[in-house]
Amino acid sequence: MFFNEKWPPQDPKPCWASGREKDIGHYLLRNVLTQTTIEGKCFHNLMERKDFEAWLDNISITFLSLTDLQKNETLDHLIGLSGAVQLRHLSNNLETLLKRDFLKLLPLELSFYLLKWLDPETLLTCCLVSKQWNKVISACTEVWQTACKNLGWQIDDSVQDALHWKKLYLKAILRMKQLKDHEAFETSSLIGHSARVYALYYKDGLLCTGSDDLSAKLWDVSTGQCIYGIQTHTCAAVKFDEEKLVTGSFDNTVACWEWSSGAKTQYFRGHTGAVFSVDYNDDLDILVSGSADFTVKVWALSTGVCLNTLTGHTEWVTKVVLQKCKVKSIMHSPGDYILLSADKYEIKIWPIGREINCKCLKTLTVSEDRSISLQPRLHFDGKYIVCSSALGLYQWDFASYDILRVIKPPEFANLSLLGFGDIFALLFDNHYLYIMDLRTEKLISRWPLPEYRKSKRGSSFLAGEMSWLNGLDGQNDMGLVFATSMPDHSIHLVLWKEHG
Repeated sequence: MFFNEKWPPQDPKPCWASGREKDIGHYLLRNVLTQTTIEGKCFHNLMERKDFEAWLDNISITFLSLTDLQKNETLDHLIGLSGAVQLRHLSNNLETLLKRDFLKLLPLELSFYLLKWLDPETLLTCCLVSKQWNKVISACTEVWQTACKNLGWQIDDSVQDALHWKKLYLKAILRMKQLKDHEAFETSSLIGHSARVYALYYKDGLLCTGSDDLSAKLWDVSTGQCIYGIQTHTCAAVKFDEEKLVTGSFDNTVACWEWSSGAKTQYFRGHTGAVFSVDYNDDLDILVSGSADFTVKVWALSTGVCLNTLTGHTEWVTKVVLQKCKVKSIMHSPGDYILLSADKYEIKIWPIGREINCKCLKTLTVSEDRSISLQPRLHFDGKYIVCSSALGLYQWDFASYDILRVIKPPEFANLSLLGFGDIFALLFDNHYLYIMDLRTEKLISRWPLPEYRKSKRGSSFLAGEMSWLNGLDGQNDMGLVFATSMPDHSIHLVLWKEHG
């Protein structure tokens, strides 16, 4: 035994010794655990330091040989013998041992690596733990960038501010919740025409409307104010820039008008049917038009001279697009201008040239026997051609003309295309406006539409701002989303609601 026979003191029953503490072992433990303070200095009762350390080693060896249950029972016993000083000491040390702040202790790189395995919602909760946790988690750029990408938001890698990405994620999650809850949009109307509005065109916050009241108007969408109103012919198609307006008409002609004066600056005659679509390019000095006479005509924009008549369509040509190519193939190179024309069953691709009897480069269809018709909307961004049909959305690779994919609509749905991007597509039917996540091909939002004016050519409705279809960025989700003409001759607008 490590104590001699003269110890403990001669009084075998001190005043505090009772119950479990009557035996000498309890007496010893009590004295070892008890500390007294004399003149500001702490001393262990009864044992010198050397003897205490030897005793502690022996106790430790015995303790380690116990079972878990015995260890727990021993600790319970010691805690029961402890006073306030020991319990406070125990509490302080347990907190240090059991509640280790790994984000504070680990190197920052390891902390970032661990945080990448948590979902954003959990990370936001973790930000509430402490200021230190909030600081470390907010600075984990890669985590928040990935979270934004997963929501369909654009990432600008040049932004170095770490807090920017967490703030962007918070803005993104709010906007996506609004889309899911059908609260992201609001509506307004433009009133001013006295007859049906058959032609719409949108650009940079301005909406042009062409009507059977023999007028065309240019509106500021943000204010609802009419900027210009000029007298024209009946408009079946319109396109404009800052200085001029080009109109295709039911009177088989195309005209160019000056906004500031309302004067007709050029006239294009030659079609034998209504002109349903127009496009132009000032640099090329070319205007193209598609007509109900089954032809596409290429004109000199400045002189009104017809340069070429493209034949081959067997239905009304409802859409023409003049666009710069962005990919290389056997037939074209990046930077070449390409003309696309579409009718009820076919999309034709033409080279832009002034030679007579120019040949069609390629004809795209969704059914050889013409059993499936195309919707009167066409998207071409220089890399992909997209068109909708009763079978779904067809996407062609412009470099190879191969069909990349067919996106099937939900059951019983017959959705028409309004806009198509890298991340989202804007679709609609007779009752709703839809947003589809193209990565999952799932509809993520819808918005109710009124009984708008129907048009077989698709001219009485259009998409507004399109950049957000390639990914939201917190700045491009504003302005016009959708516009359509109404039976009462007004224009119904669907706009992004401002961020909360």
